[in-house]
Amino acid sequence: MSFLKTHLHSKTACRLSALVLLASISISSVSAAELRQKAYASPEEASMALLNAAQSGDEKRIREVFGRQWKSLGSGDPVLAKREREAFAAAYNEKHEVRLLNETEATLVLGNEEWQFPIPLVRVNNDWRFDTATGKAEIINRRIGRNESNTIQVLLAIADAQRDYASRDHDGDGMLEYAQKFSSTDGKFDGLYWPVQAGQPESPLGPLVAKATREGYTFKKDRPTPYWGYYYRILTGQGSAARGGSYSYLAGEKMIGGFAVIAFPAEYGASGVKTFMINHDGAVFEKDLGKKTSRLVAEIQQFDPGEGWVLTEKSAIAVKWHGGY
Repeated sequence: MSFLKTHLHSKTACRLSALVLLASISISSVSAAELRQKAYASPEEASMALLNAAQSGDEKRIREVFGRQWKSLGSGDPVLAKREREAFAAAYNEKHEVRLLNETEATLVLGNEEWQFPIPLVRVNNDWRFDTATGKAEIINRRIGRNESNTIQVLLAIADAQRDYASRDHDGDGMLEYAQKFSSTDGKFDGLYWPVQAGQPESPLGPLVAKATREGYTFKKDRPTPYWGYYYRILTGQGSAARGGSYSYLAGEKMIGGFAVIAFPAEYGASGVKTFMINHDGAVFEKDLGKKTSRLVAEIQQFDPGEGWVLTEKSAIAVKWHGGY
């Protein structure tokens, strides 16, 4: 299960982040002609074409609006892409205005809060089109900042869920233990989440999963799904750089010595940059693993925040006051 979230966005924060349009379009093989960007008679006509493309979700129409650069806007999270298109359309319909900056440049302003769409409009000869190359960096930076902030909150939520899980004996063996997976085996309580039947206790991640489901996320046990651009994996031990030194959290088949979780971007440089880790001490560490993030993360089997790993800003403040790393 890879879609967990605890904090609520304000209406303003939602729009400022979610209006990063078309975050996760699946990239198919298309010809050069199909990637050709369409030009419009006016900036108003261009903005209307963008609205229609967002509402339809049609990849061909999206390509026509943004041109060749559209392929670099993806984040690897199709659910987030749909939400962002819907948020864009809602803000556009609430209020929109094309503001001319000069004779060759314009910007699209959306919603009652007058949010500026990051991709500007430019005039080339007598035609208007979106300057996707200029706006791409701003789109990606906004998305990454939002996703990374969310991921830290998700990790803290998982840590809370693990502590909740370990406060009860879920299999009747008289031992308190942490969960080794997010989703329980059918009919069991061996993960942080299980669908609640009559008379059963709510799972530690139940409210968060319900929220993610309302946001449009689904999950399959055999195929991880990125949540707001990040994947999550439980670790069962720690290395020498962790407080307390190197040891396994497992005693036989039971995870009683602690827990840890790693979170990494679904699409490095598009959905996120930093990889994050947390363990039972509650401090979140971060590191930029670079373009080989997917391969390097697969090799990480322990919580071992050594060289290059640093405390996130909020964790550093907490550690300063409460002691620890």
